[in-house]
Amino acid sequence: MAVLDILEFPDPRLRTVAKPVESVDDDLRALIDNMIETMYEASGIGLAATQVNVHKRLLVLDISENRDQPMVFINPEVTVLDDTLGSYDEGCLSVPGFYEEVNRPRKVRVEALGRDGESFSQELDGLAAICLQHEIDHLDGKLFVDYISPLKRNRIRSKLEKAHRLRA
Repeated sequence: MAVLDILEFPDPRLRTVAKPVESVDDDLRALIDNMIETMYEASGIGLAATQVNVHKRLLVLDISENRDQPMVFINPEVTVLDDTLGSYDEGCLSVPGFYEEVNRPRKVRVEALGRDGESFSQELDGLAAICLQHEIDHLDGKLFVDYISPLKRNRIRSKLEKAHRLRA
């Protein structure tokens, strides 16, 4: 397995809309394993393929306390089950060091394929539902900073651009 490079805002590749996965094969399973390792190495709870510059509808999550229950969602489709919004201070591996309050539906159903291509349906609520929606946004070329004011978004952009220049 390998730790992959995570794209950081404002990288324009993060705005790419991911394409559906055509087939689940050994190459895709290797990507899944690398994404899970990358997510754990970066201390994240979710990672979308878009964030590692692979523009396929694939994401991984693990919100378990012991970091030992990874979930895989290939070609996820979400249905909102409860319009009640939950407010959560969201962070993102692609927007390191910044957290902002975002409101999202608290309860959803997801239909997807799992690691081995099996289809499944699952209801998620609370943090799992929030995280899933956050990662699906990545697959649609959106970031959590799109939900905040332009002033805050531009401030974050400026700080990250400066940090990128200092690292270069």
